[in-house]
Amino acid sequence: MGGRRTNLALLFLLALAFLTGWLAFAFFGWPSRLVLVVHALAGIGLLLLVPWKSLIARRALSRRRRPRVWWASLVLGVGLAISLAFGFLHSAGRWYVGGDLTAMEFHVGAAICILPFAVWHVLARPLRVRRAEVAALLTRRSFLRLGAFGAAAAGALLVLPQARRSPSGSYELGSFAPAEMPGTQWMFDSVPVVSGDAAVLSVGGRRVGYGELARFSDTVRCQLDCTGGWYATQDWEGVWLSRLLGPAPAWARSILVRSVTGYSRRFPVESLPALLLAVRAGSLPLDPAHGFPARLVAPGQRGFWWVKWVSSVEFDALPDWWQPPFPLQ
Repeated sequence: MGGRRTNLALLFLLALAFLTGWLAFAFFGWPSRLVLVVHALAGIGLLLLVPWKSLIARRALSRRRRPRVWWASLVLGVGLAISLAFGFLHSAGRWYVGGDLTAMEFHVGAAICILPFAVWHVLARPLRVRRAEVAALLTRRSFLRLGAFGAAAAGALLVLPQARRSPSGSYELGSFAPAEMPGTQWMFDSVPVVSGDAAVLSVGGRRVGYGELARFSDTVRCQLDCTGGWYATQDWEGVWLSRLLGPAPAWARSILVRSVTGYSRRFPVESLPALLLAVRAGSLPLDPAHGFPARLVAPGQRGFWWVKWVSSVEFDALPDWWQPPFPLQ
């Protein structure tokens, strides 16, 4: 495979892997599994292109045309190798690294770290697609080559060791044993120190103390599927938001749930009957790492929607889509 075609294929597969990786976090259940299959194929495709890319890299180093910036390409390559390695470890069942760290967190963390270097690489070495190359892709020979490449990637996916996982790719950990669940946070969020006696939530414009919340015993059994690579099913106990907020006013278009850390998520008004404000899991009070004094339970949503350390729940005039698809905090 020629150098230009190899670089174009690498750029396409990198973009596909990054896009499908984040899309998989947005889905729950089998839609996530379908996206993850494409994600895995893109990762294997990147590995299959390593022999051709190594030849290009050796030629570039021998020429030394850009001696001051070669290290940035090296960082990109090493970071990509780390991300791929931990992605395959997660798939093979070696998903737990130690403490609260998982292979998925290393996989995603490395991908985020190399993103600026990938953008720099594209800008520093722009690849302009020529008309002749587009026409060549439409030939029968090119289709056969792409088909063979895709078949090789699919074959590798079938023979590589893969552990049994949920449709979202997560492993079960701590079901019906809340103390065994990892205390993971999204991005740069941290566990706050909140006193139960002093905890007061703003709910629909009125103040509700922890003692009042603790008197409710509404229960739902559902699965918390964390983007860190694990899931757990628990009996969550607390109060339905519909009890606290009452009927939605005509002007309301979303429900805004905030944490004491500033983290927040918006939900469509139609989802109100399904949302629970939990103060217990498995009949035991939540511990600080899992959201004490109260956390949101959002069945059918990935873990980053389950706002922890809730400080306020309000109806809002803005639509639920008026927010980043993933929290920025």
